[in-house]
Amino acid sequence: MFSLLLAQAQTVAPAQNPAGGIGFFVPFIFIFIIMYFVMFRPQKKRQEQQQRLISSIKTGDRVVTNAGIHGLISNVKETTVIVKVADNVKIEMEKSAIANVVKSPES
Repeated sequence: MFSLLLAQAQTVAPAQNPAGGIGFFVPFIFIFIIMYFVMFRPQKKRQEQQQRLISSIKTGDRVVTNAGIHGLISNVKETTVIVKVADNVKIEMEKSAIANVVKSPES
C-alpha cells in the first residue's frame, strides 16, 4: 500500500530561476525599440525641421500656412509674422502656423 502511495505522489516542481522573469520583459523591450524607430524618431526629426524652418523665415519669403493660405511675409516679429495674402490684405499669425516656405525671392 505504501508503494502505491509513493507511485501516486506528485513530483515537486523545481524552483523557478529568478532570472526567468527577465525573459518575460524581452518582447516588451523589442516592441519599445521598434516603436522608437517607427514613431518617435521620425516625429522628433520633423519637429527639428519645423523649428529650423520657423527660425529661418524672413521678410519676402513666400509661404504656405497650415490652413493652406499662400502669401508673402511682409513683417517678422518675435513670435508672429504678418502675411500679405492679397492687395491691402494682411494677416498676423503665429510663426508655428507656417507649414512650408515655397520659394525665396533670391532663388
